This record gives sequence, structure tokens and C-alpha cells, in this order.
Amino acid sequence: MPTSSATGHGTGDPVPARSRPSPALSGRVRVPGDKSVSHRALILGALSRGETHIRGLLEGEDVLNTAKAVGQLGAQVERLGDGEWRVKGVGVGGFRAPDAPLDFGNSGTGVRLMMGAVAGNPIAATFDGDASLRKRPMRRVLDPLVTMGVEVVDAAEGGRLPLRMQGLADLSAFTYETPVPSAQVKSAVLLAGLAASGETVVKEREATRDHTERMLAHFGAELKVEPFGTHGRTITLPGRPDLVGAPVVVPSDPSSAGFPLVAAVIVPGSDIIIADMMMNPLRIGLLTTLKEMGANIEILAERTEGGEAVADIRVRHSRLRGVEVPAERAPSMIDEYPVLAVAAAFAEGRTIMRGLAELRVKESDRLAAVADGIAACGIPHEVVGDDLIVEGSPVVPGGGPVATHMDHRIAMAFLVLGLATRDGVAIDDTTFIATSFPTFMPMMRGLGAVID
Repeated sequence: MPTSSATGHGTGDPVPARSRPSPALSGRVRVPGDKSVSHRALILGALSRGETHIRGLLEGEDVLNTAKAVGQLGAQVERLGDGEWRVKGVGVGGFRAPDAPLDFGNSGTGVRLMMGAVAGNPIAATFDGDASLRKRPMRRVLDPLVTMGVEVVDAAEGGRLPLRMQGLADLSAFTYETPVPSAQVKSAVLLAGLAASGETVVKEREATRDHTERMLAHFGAELKVEPFGTHGRTITLPGRPDLVGAPVVVPSDPSSAGFPLVAAVIVPGSDIIIADMMMNPLRIGLLTTLKEMGANIEILAERTEGGEAVADIRVRHSRLRGVEVPAERAPSMIDEYPVLAVAAAFAEGRTIMRGLAELRVKESDRLAAVADGIAACGIPHEVVGDDLIVEGSPVVPGGGPVATHMDHRIAMAFLVLGLATRDGVAIDDTTFIATSFPTFMPMMRGLGAVID
């Protein structure tokens, strides 16, 4: 099985890049498999009896670190070919104590979901990551797990990594209302709830991506999902289900698709097709917003694969107008705001993106990083509380260098920006792009993008 050196992140020299004004983009591409589904397929495969066959797994560093971790916990994980993997699980509560720290590199999703999965096992495990992940808050996941019976044996200041956790074979089920919209927190509690006596109930006031719920049902759990308030959901999961290995087809990641999508919208003359993109309603906020802005987007060949809706997306260069993006849309596109800000830079008028508090606790403070980056490229903007306001213009100067803050999405977003600016855009480091989209550079160049 290929592995990734999680702690090696950021220890080498930065690899800067510059994107330049580009000719019309054209072609058909398939972006890598969805990262959220890839993590969950590995984890739930490990928590199931029997064998799980996965096709289309994202083989970026974040997901490879999760694959390595489930192997350390006793599951058998084997790579069969390009994106094709097999997991032989140990069942709920069957993890063994790892003989080394579980190192998740740059992946907040991997570490937080795995905390929930490990919680219901009578073992101790140490969780760690790279310098960027060590700065990210873990308390929001630890607090509900502690309520269920988990003991935090040791942790860095503020409940951050590295931390050591002692799980419990029989966790206490409880009802938990998430304080902020977070699919990671919800998923960690549900994964812990697999090993709890009774029903674990999670209430969220804003519905977040529901891949965990869909996949739990796919593997045999009997959970109930009901409306909660205006925009939320209540998920009820009876404990001790008999999860059984099942085939998983991972659709293309809509977050990764956002980069060629926006590139085609802003580069004059462009016309591209993005194949097999996931169309889960809780993941297509960017598509919805770009359509409101006037983007020329066609949805083709809609179908269902592996329990998820997918389609091919045709995107052409478009004249955009500024819009107001409501806060309740944020959970469906939280990772896409950096590249939406890029689109907003070319939109006529003002684009207001509301309710972006969650961006402050991503791989970097993405709200600050985006604001600083667009400022470096001569784009008028304002941050008011948790709202980002961008004043668009048909001519965007560009420039840089943009500080990426060890954040793959900041790096890719500003490389996309440079393709349609007057002067191009320089970024300080491309190293971290490999965590989620290792084929980004060759794919974009294949469409006609000029990046050096």
C-alpha cells in the first residue's frame, strides 16, 4: 500500500508558481474522486464485517493518510490499481491499539472522523498531523466524545494535536446539537454512536453534507433523518448496528471541480466539460451561486452512482454579475468560497458572501487568506464581521505574490485567478495542492491554462 509521510509536509523548500493570461480553455476532464466520500469509504469499510471494494478513491495525501491509519488500527487495506482499493474490515468495536501515532498530515477531515471511529474501541491512540493541522481546533469534536465517555489522556494547549485519546467499548448515547454547522463534528459523533448503547441523536440547525448518513445506510445501519427547524436536520442512529462491507463508487469531487469550473467561466472563449461530478444537493452551492451570477452552465447526463447523484457539467465563458450569497448556503459550499471569490472579482458589481465564520478554522484562516490574496491582486474588497464583500470588474490587475499559508485551496484558487488577469498571479507555494488534487497542474495545463 502506498503511504504518505504526513510529518514531512512543509519540511521541504516551497515550490512557487505563476499563472498567466491564458487562451480559451477547452476539453473534457474528470477531477479526482470526492475527498469526503473517500475518507468515509475507508473508515466505514474498516468498521464493517467483510470486504469493501472501492472504485474512484481520491489518492491524494489526505486520503492516503486515512488509509494508513485504518491499517494501523487492524483493517487490511490494499490498493488494487488506479483508484481501486479493497478494505477488509474488523467490525464495530474491533480496532486494535496502534503501535505508533496516527498521523493525518494536513487532513482535518481524516483526523476528526477517525477520532469518532476510534472512540468506541477500548484502546488508546495518539492523533497527530503536520504544523498546519496542529494549529486547528479539535475541541469541538472532543467535547461531545468526552460526554459519551471518551477520555482525553493528553493534548496540546487548547485541545489541539498531538493528543492521546482513550476509547471505550460501551459509549453512552446522547442527544447533541452542533454549535456550528460542521459535517466533521456531526460525523464524528455518529461514528462514535455506532458503539453506543441506545440511540445517538445529532441535531443541526443548518444541514451539512450528508455523506456519512448516506454511507452508514449503504453499509447497513438503520438511521432516521428528519427536518429540524427551517434549514436543519435531526439524525437518529441506533447503536450496535451490524455493518457489512459493500462496494463504493466515489464520484468526482465538486470542491475540486470548482477550480476548472470557475476557470472556464472567467477565461474568454472557454468551453469545457467536467465529467461525473457529484450533484448531492448539500454539495452544489457553488454551482447554484454561479448560475445566479449568470454563468453559462449546462447539466448533462444526470444519473445515480453508488447512492450519489452525478452528472456531466458543460461550462462556458460567461459575463457575471454580483450577487448576495446567503449564510445558510455556506455549509453546501464551505470549501468553495476561495474560488467563488475569484469569480466575484470578475463579476459586474458587488458580491456579498455572508456567514463565513467556519472559513477561519480551515487549513488556514481562509477568510483572511482570501482577503489578503485578492488585495495583493488589486481587487477592491471588504471583510465585515464574517462577511466577505468583493467589488468586481471586467479587468483584474493580478500580481501577487499571494501567501498560500500551507493551504491547497488558496493555492489553486489564486492560480485560477491568474488565468484571466492582466498580469497573471504568482503564489508562494504549490506543495500542498497534492493533499487533495495531485493532478491539478497537468489537468489545467491540458485544458490550455498557462501555469509555470
